[in-house]
This record gives sequence, C-alpha cells and structure tokens, in this order.
Amino acid sequence: MIRVRARVEGTVQGVGFRPFVHRLAGELDLSGWVLNDERGVLLEVEGEAGSVDSFIRRLAADAPPLAAVESVTAEELAATGDRGFAIVASERGGPADAPVSPDGATCDDCLRELFDPADRRYRYPFINCTNCGPRFTIVRGVPYDRPLTTMAGFEMCEACRAEYENPDDRRFHAQPNACPECGPSLSMPLPSAVDALRAGRIVAVKGLGGYHLACRCDDETAVASLRGRKHREDKPFALMAPDLEAARSLVDLTPAEEALLIGRARPIVVARRRPGAAAAGSVAPGSPDLGVMLPYTPLHHLLLHDVGRTLVMTSGNVSDEPIAYEDEDAVERLGGIADLFLMHDRPIHMRTDDSVVRGRVVLRRSRGYVPDSTALPVEAARPMLAYGAELKSTFCAAKGRRAWVSHHIGDLENWETLRSFRGGIAHFERLFSVEPEIVAHDLHPDYLSTKDALEREGVDHVGVQHHHAHLAACLAEHGEHGPAVGAIFDGTGYGPDRTIWGGELLVGGLAGFERVGWLWPVRLPGGARAIKEPWRMACAWLTAATEGDPAMPASLAGRVEPERWAQVAALSRGGPASPVTTSMGRLFDAVAALCGVRTAVNYEGQAAAELEGIADRSERGTYPVPLCSGEPPAPGGAPGLVLDTRETVLAILRDLSAGPALVSARFHNTVAASTAIACARVAAARGLDTVVLSGGVFQNRLLLERTVAALEDAGLRVLVPERLPPNDGGISYGQAAVAAALTAEGALPSTG
Repeated sequence: MIRVRARVEGTVQGVGFRPFVHRLAGELDLSGWVLNDERGVLLEVEGEAGSVDSFIRRLAADAPPLAAVESVTAEELAATGDRGFAIVASERGGPADAPVSPDGATCDDCLRELFDPADRRYRYPFINCTNCGPRFTIVRGVPYDRPLTTMAGFEMCEACRAEYENPDDRRFHAQPNACPECGPSLSMPLPSAVDALRAGRIVAVKGLGGYHLACRCDDETAVASLRGRKHREDKPFALMAPDLEAARSLVDLTPAEEALLIGRARPIVVARRRPGAAAAGSVAPGSPDLGVMLPYTPLHHLLLHDVGRTLVMTSGNVSDEPIAYEDEDAVERLGGIADLFLMHDRPIHMRTDDSVVRGRVVLRRSRGYVPDSTALPVEAARPMLAYGAELKSTFCAAKGRRAWVSHHIGDLENWETLRSFRGGIAHFERLFSVEPEIVAHDLHPDYLSTKDALEREGVDHVGVQHHHAHLAACLAEHGEHGPAVGAIFDGTGYGPDRTIWGGELLVGGLAGFERVGWLWPVRLPGGARAIKEPWRMACAWLTAATEGDPAMPASLAGRVEPERWAQVAALSRGGPASPVTTSMGRLFDAVAALCGVRTAVNYEGQAAAELEGIADRSERGTYPVPLCSGEPPAPGGAPGLVLDTRETVLAILRDLSAGPALVSARFHNTVAASTAIACARVAAARGLDTVVLSGGVFQNRLLLERTVAALEDAGLRVLVPERLPPNDGGISYGQAAVAAALTAEGALPSTG
C-alpha cells in the first residue's frame, strides 16, 4: 500500500476534473481526497502500488473533454490507512495560477435534454453541465467557484443543488448550473423573436460574450437594411446555420473545417461559397467566401431550430466600435439598429467576439479559445505585460512559462475600444495574478497601445519592433528560439529607421534580428489616405517604375479624376506628405486598383481580399521580379536583398487585357515564387534551414499555400502561425516572447 500526493496543473477547474478524479479513484479502489486551489487541482490517493501508478497515468490520458492537463507532479507519502474518497472544499493559499477554461459549446448530453419534452430542462435556454457552457465570459476570479462568477446572484433550487453536490452527477460543481425554477430567464417569450426574424426584422440577441444582430440571411431587404443601419458598407457578415447540413449547403467544407464547426470552440469558418447558396448578395458583397458558424449556446439552438433557416449573426455594434455586452449600453447603442431585443438576466463579465478561422489560419482568436494559455519557450523570469499593436488589438500577460493572449479587442481608434482594452488588462491581471514588472510595446510612438504602455509607472519598458514581434510570435508558438529566416509581410509597421516597413526579410530569433531584405521602397502618397484609396498606391508604384509621370491606366479611367492622378503622381516623387514604405500590403492594394477591383476601401485589407477572391486558381504563370542587392530606404542600415517589383508592376500593366482573374493569379504566383527564392538565398548564405511566414498579408490563403509549397520544394522547413493570428492579433505574444528572451540573456534586469 502506498500514498501519493499529486498536483495537476493546466485547465482543470470548472471542467469536471474533480468528479473525474473521484470516479477514477472509485474504479481503482483508492482512498484519499481532491480539491481545487489557486494553482489547479491538488489530491492524495492511497492504495495498491499498481492501482496508484495507473491512476497517475490516467489523470492526463483520460481527462474530461474541456480539460487541458499541462503537468502532473507526484510525491510519495506515508500511508495512513484511511478509507473512502472525498471531494473537499477549495483552498486559496497564494496568488492565482490556475488557468480558466474558455466558454464551451453546448454538449450532446445537454442538447438531448434541451429537446426532450420529458426533461425538466426542456427548452431551457441556459442548460449546461461540467462539459459545456459559459466559463471565461462569466468568471470574475479564481478559484472558479460560483461566488466568483456572474451566477452568484442565482440561488440554486433543491433539485439543482442536489445535482451540484453529487459527485456522480454530470453537473457536479458546474458553476452555471440552473434550471427554469432558479436560473436566468429571457426578457420575452422566444416565439416573439422567432416571429420577428421570420418576418424579416432585425433582432439583437444577447449571447455568451455580447450581443449579436440577427436577421434572415436569405432576405436581401433585411440584410441590406442591417448593413445600412450598422454603417457597415461592405465587410462580410457572419452566418449561423442550424446544423452541419445547412452549413454544407452554403459553403464547400473540408473535413478539417467541418471538425472546427462542430468542435467545442465553434469559430466562424470562412470557406468558398457554394453556387446557389441561399444567402443574400448583401451578406458578403465582393467576396466569393462566406463565414459560417453553428449554434454554440442553448439559446442559439432553440432560435435556429424554431426559425428553421440560417441567420445573419453579426457582432452587436456600430462599425468600428467594440461589441455591446452590457444591457443598458446595448439598448443605447443598438436601439437604432435592432427592431427587437432578445435579452436575458445572466450578466456577462467579459465581452468576447466570435473567433474566425480560414483554412489553416486563425484570423481572430477570441471566444472558445481565450483564455487558454500559450507556452513561452523562454521562461518569463519576471511578470510582464505586452500591449500589442493598434489594429486587431490584443494584449498578453505572462509569467513563468505561461502567456495569456487576450481576446480580440478591436482597432484602438476610439475611446470605447481603449476603455475595453484597459478593462481587459485589469481583468487578466486579477485573474492570473500578474503584477507586471516589465511592459513591452510597439515602437510606433503614435499607437494608443504604445502611449498607454509608456504611461505605466514603476515598470521596465521595452520597445519591440513590429516585424520582429511577428517573427518571434511564430517561433515561440512552435516552441523555438531561432534563428530563422522570416518573410514578414503586412501593411504597416514602424521601422527603427523611421520608415514604414511591411515587406521584410529578417534573420533572427527571440532576442534579436537583422533586416536582410525588403520590398522595393516607394512613397505612400498622402500618408494614411493611400491606405483608404488603393489607386494612390497604383500611382505610386507606376511613378517608381517609370521614374517619371505615369499615364493613368485605362482600368482607372472614369474612376479617378485626371487632376487628382497628376497631384498624387507629384506626391509619389517625394515630400513630407509621402513617407517611404516597403509595405507588401500596399503593393497588393496597387495591383487590386490596376485590375479595376477597387479604388477605395471601407475596411482594412479589403482590396487585397477581393483581389485574392477573383484569382484563377488554375493559372500558374508569373511575372518577373529581379532580386538585387541594394541600400536600405533610410541611411544607416546595411545593404540587403531587394525584391524589385517595379518590373512586376509594368508587366501587370501590359497584361491587363488578359483579364483580372489571370492577372491576380499570376501576381499571387509571382509573390510566392520570389519570396521562396529570396528566402532560400538568405537561408543558404546564413546556413539556416527554417523559414517563418507571418504578418497580415499571409492571411491570404492562396499566397500562403503557394509560398509554403515553393519553400518546401526548395527543401526548407516552414513555420506559420497556427494557434495565433498572423496579423497584429499575435503581436502582443511576440512582444512577450522577446521581452522574456531579452531578460534571460541579461539585456533586461532579471529583477525589478
């Protein structure tokens, strides 16, 4: 007979881990106890040596579906001879270090009960158990117990209390446990909302992490009305299909995409629209894709079941504002959009948008994934906080080997989003007991995130270059230190030389980098206006390519006034209103304008996304891209490898008669092939075999797939972001990884 004390760390609270331990101990005839504390789960078991060994092995191997066991450590104790196994009260003896589980989609067991007329929770919109339901969005602190959630105000009835206290019940210590007698309730009868949706009205629906705006997706009038009221001109709306078959009728899905749709996280999956799909044109104007998700709460299941068709289910906000999640604020901000409000009285503590996945790329990491931690390859010797970038903003709290990247906050361009950003930081600091001693931030002095970080007192500040953070994030996610070659392509990043980077070849690792190559530099005529008006970038590239006054292409005639073209051509030759940029994102904008795809955009990345959407994927032709050695755009840097795409732009101009679909495909092929050649050349010169692809441009599925294939054909190992977005949503994690590595190498103080 032996006795062992074991500590289990990871996401093991609020996921049915203690009852699992109780059942496992009973199966193996072991005595002892188990409890939650600030670090995870602590337990002792006593019995025959073989049974105890089996028990320890199965703690991770047979863990409940929502659990994520990071480590099991055990020590042998003296046997006591006690009998029986108990689940004892939680203890709090120090700072919190127990990960909180993400919100989980309604499980199959709860769904069966939801639609079973004989069940006492029949059609109850808040049914849940230890295997599903709200977690992150309702938790206020740890340990994860009911008093520290937004369910604290709902006292369980006798029947629910009996389930909650029975270790053999599926709802044992399910903190949101409730029923129609004692739990949350809707603000109106569900049939009223169903009738309104069927009639083509717009309904604001309170979900897990905030409000959605819903309407029938097959009703062009309703969708166009929602688009107008929301002030969202072109950006696609997400759809919620009743079930997998309905999703298949809308989009072409791979097995991996179907697995995502029915998994516990239930993200929006972006896939190619099927011909004849019953979705109005205004759902996703200008895009061949649709973003589809399945119901993930009992309320969604009931609503979609009763309406009997797919709904638009878009974030409850006015464009550029964060999602509404507090009831009074929702009524105030959405009152001019929604015809009806379907609310409930369970408070949401932390607003959380839906996550978005396209192919192998996470575009937005939020509900269903947050707050799962991401390991750091270099331990954060001091607690730290990374403030991220400006667009697609996230922050990252880190200590030890764990980093917690926040939910998607949005673009830090207004007070409401900044307030949400600050509130999220305060919540993560409390939730994970992180009192930062190091604060990492972007180098751009005008980012609100940078300004906010620098206002924080009593900490050591470290600035991390934008593209280095992209490189470091991908390396760290894969548990690597580097060095590697990095092709980091995006729209905007502040360089140490005070120019706007965005088409960069780097060599480096977590603690540092060299800039060894870049896209041919051109002017950004009119500064930020060139981002909103892609035709300006077409003019800038033609000015650079012709080294003179370029004629306006026929594809832009009638869409751009000749006088404005001449003015922008003059700006493209230089001046304080036209900073230098090596941005790959702006090159994609230029080609989109030349192809007649778009001269102005309504949301970030729109022109490039639509250019990808029209590409003929069967085309394999390319355009020329000379690779040459050149001086950097600003003095002071070392010479590097330059992708001279001036000749590419002139070739595209001559090829426009082939049609936009072929030109787009050839351009994508060109960027993929030239990137692979450049990376292979750098890798050979430096004796490296690994290439990182990251930055917002690699959200482009066609470009990513063809670049990866070309690099692998060259015998190189390719790393791409998988758990975090390649866009600026992953920047904060990269900043934290860099700060941890610098501390470990002595470049930052190891103690405060």
